[in-house]
Amino acid sequence: MNADEFRKAAHAAVEEIIHYNETLPTVPVTAQIPPGYLSPHLPSTAPQHPQPWSTIQPDIATHIIPGLTHWQHPGFMSWFPATTSYPSLLGEMYSAAFTAPAFNWLCSPACTELETVVMDWVCRMLALPDVFLSGGEGGGVIQGSASEAIVTCMVAARERMVVKECKGLEGEEREKKVAEVKGRLVALGGDQVHSATPKGAMIAGTRYHAITTRREDGFRLTGKGLREALKEIEGKGLLPYYVTTTMGSTGICAVDVFEEIAEVKKEWPDVWIHVDAAYAGAALVCEEYQHHAKFFGEFDSFDMNMHKWLLVNFDASCLFVRKRQDLISAMSITPSYLLNPSHISGLVTDYRDWQIPLGRRFRALKIWFVLRSYGVSGLQKHIRHTVGLGELFAGLVRERSDLFRIVAGPAFALTVIQVLPKKGEKGNDGDEAWVQEVNRVTKEAYEAVNRGGEIFLTSGVVGGQLAIRVVSANANAEEKWVKKAFEILVKEAEKVVGTS
Repeated sequence: MNADEFRKAAHAAVEEIIHYNETLPTVPVTAQIPPGYLSPHLPSTAPQHPQPWSTIQPDIATHIIPGLTHWQHPGFMSWFPATTSYPSLLGEMYSAAFTAPAFNWLCSPACTELETVVMDWVCRMLALPDVFLSGGEGGGVIQGSASEAIVTCMVAARERMVVKECKGLEGEEREKKVAEVKGRLVALGGDQVHSATPKGAMIAGTRYHAITTRREDGFRLTGKGLREALKEIEGKGLLPYYVTTTMGSTGICAVDVFEEIAEVKKEWPDVWIHVDAAYAGAALVCEEYQHHAKFFGEFDSFDMNMHKWLLVNFDASCLFVRKRQDLISAMSITPSYLLNPSHISGLVTDYRDWQIPLGRRFRALKIWFVLRSYGVSGLQKHIRHTVGLGELFAGLVRERSDLFRIVAGPAFALTVIQVLPKKGEKGNDGDEAWVQEVNRVTKEAYEAVNRGGEIFLTSGVVGGQLAIRVVSANANAEEKWVKKAFEILVKEAEKVVGTS
């Protein structure tokens, strides 16, 4: 494909992308195809001879789009959103054009330097403490996902604890001590944390302990709960080294009690405290949420995904650390082929030392484009609009307290609900038969809603009970779709409980 052919193909692709976005509300949210649908429609081997774009492009509509779940669809109210925007797409185009593995400053200085600038922008925009800015000991780095950020911090925390425990030892004595220390290390998190934390402990080769949270605490990790867990672990001769705290848990968007956790951190200063704010951290662009960040400067790291709620397409996870040297000490390996004068001078940042992979994409471009195209005010408007939609949905649910109950929320545009087995019957959550009936009717109503294809929801388990999560925070979320989602829920729930 030469330049003229690319120009024609690119124009056609842009028009198709615009058409896709504009017609999303007219198609089912989820793919209406069986597993393995694609293979029979494609050759078993790659084409031997070149094919023109005019032959390739039609296969997007014919074979690819039917197999998509449309995350930008206004009826997509599942999991958490994966937003995008036209400025972000433009950033991806330029990033592809300027492609470079960008493992060090010399690869493409603009890749590194723009990332430093925009991460400081994001830090200030979210009202994070100054310790996370690049001018001091800390700084920000773009990771692929919040899960990747957790693993990265966990490895850094592990190595920091090993260095502390083995200080002054050398040779064989140190090797034995290192092995002994690693065998005692325990990572922790509340029982509402994302699965990335126990998985991260598995990758890091350490133990994991889930701290039980209580319904009366809103399923939040408290200082008391963390302190008791740390003492329990130490009482067994083990060594706690890392804790994931949460701003906006996956199930119900619970926010841990950071003020209390900050006090615990003073008692265990060597334990790495990470704030996983993958989704809800985006709300910090709005002043009314920034009180959550008050104590973050006491912790070691904070991460949020712009690709969830802030109109930047995947992947753009913003990790901030209080001491960047903790990452560099754990991640830096410099073979001769990576040595260069700029690195040796110490005057530049090499972000390969802040992450697990070596190579990295020019992701700062799309963040830069979105921040400039929307401004902070535009992002605030988006967050507040979708939070308002969550409150609208919760209000509708309250009007039908004979059919539904709210389990959690509305919080950060998420409301978690259950279907009641009988009209107006509240039941007793201590009654196992009642709980099982709640689970049954909730499950049947939820599955019926998703089979219809007009909206797409996900379920979760809260306090041992099944619940339906409803979140509408994508760029195309509208009031009429929230009302439609509620109408569909009412219709299917009434069928299940026999009141229609």
